[in-house]
Amino acid sequence: MTRASETPADPTAGPAGVRSARALRRAADPADPTGAPGPRAPGTAGPAGRAGWRARLLAPVADRGNALHPGAWWLWALGLAVAASRTTNPLVLGLIVGVAGYVVAARRTDAPWARSYGAFVKLGLFVVALRIVFSVALGSPIPGTHVLFTLPEVPLPAWAQGIRLGGRVTAEQVVFALYDGLKLAALLICVGAANALANPARLLKSLPGALYEAGVAVVVAMTFAPNLVADVVRLRTARRLRGRPAGGVRAVLHIGLPVLEGALERSVAVAASMDARGYGRTARVPPAVRRTTNVLTLGGLLGVCAGSYGLLAAQGAGYGLPLLAAGLAAAVGGLRLGGRRSVRTRYRPDRFGPRSWLVAASGIAVAVLMIRANAYAPDALHPGVVPLTAPELPLWPALSVLPGLLPAVIAPVPPAREESSA
Repeated sequence: MTRASETPADPTAGPAGVRSARALRRAADPADPTGAPGPRAPGTAGPAGRAGWRARLLAPVADRGNALHPGAWWLWALGLAVAASRTTNPLVLGLIVGVAGYVVAARRTDAPWARSYGAFVKLGLFVVALRIVFSVALGSPIPGTHVLFTLPEVPLPAWAQGIRLGGRVTAEQVVFALYDGLKLAALLICVGAANALANPARLLKSLPGALYEAGVAVVVAMTFAPNLVADVVRLRTARRLRGRPAGGVRAVLHIGLPVLEGALERSVAVAASMDARGYGRTARVPPAVRRTTNVLTLGGLLGVCAGSYGLLAAQGAGYGLPLLAAGLAAAVGGLRLGGRRSVRTRYRPDRFGPRSWLVAASGIAVAVLMIRANAYAPDALHPGVVPLTAPELPLWPALSVLPGLLPAVIAPVPPAREESSA
């Protein structure tokens, strides 16, 4: 066994055995025998270069002070969803999905709730396949001349006229079902992007006081599935380390009980934490304020629903936007009055900074530009299937989707992703 006195001395170490700064520089750069910081080449200011510093100025490393508001991510994703609802062109829909996927890949963290984007993509593909299957099995009102195959048709009674089971299947009806399914899949993927980027806990803290109780239920429901999946993965890994099978019905039965037990323990812990924080306690407000709050909130939500339907419908943009604005104004007034019942306080509330406004504005800009594109290029955004023609990518509507890439440039970079790229 070697003693400390027999350890060879470091020639670069000082009196206390600590290496000098010059020796550390010489070890980092063997080509420099003196270890002195000589002049740098142009364009290489620092280890990462000036380009790295410019990138950090545009997108700094995320911390508690500069993190984006979760509502900004939802506004950005909803803007992309509105744009996707205004077209059935598969090329434009693919571009919207690509923009959402690129931003998620560039700014997603390693949190469990951030892994839900893949599940939404799979759900979108399942919706597309299901829409095509329903069109083949139940028929379609779309006329067509290109018959692919013919299924046995089931006769139905007279009261079921208009419904057909089986019969001939044409290429036109399959393509129409494909376009319709891709539109719904794009909407789901945009919502999945918001779920993968917005922290649900911070979103709950940002909700108005009147919606706090409902928000807690939604956040608990959103975080239950990722925690359940994490428990299953942990228990399967533990079984493999013990040499036990991790697949099959027997393994599922052995894993199910600990998973349910862990879910119950988390539920008890969440209930105790909520009770310790005074959850459910409300302040007294006059009856007139309560009635006014209910009227404003209910009327505002109905106006938001009707306005959103008008924006998503093909011919409702004229009345949808004013109705949506009036509904939002009434709902905001009702929520502010309803917040008087809440006695909770916020510690370091999230604020909408300049980057949050830019991210939200990029999604809104995509929605507005796509709605405007329906006025001058409706045929390009809604390609026909009778006669059957190949869709084309329209130039200006495609360029209208590109502002959605702005969050990938200005949103703060997650710390883990910054370390991996350094």
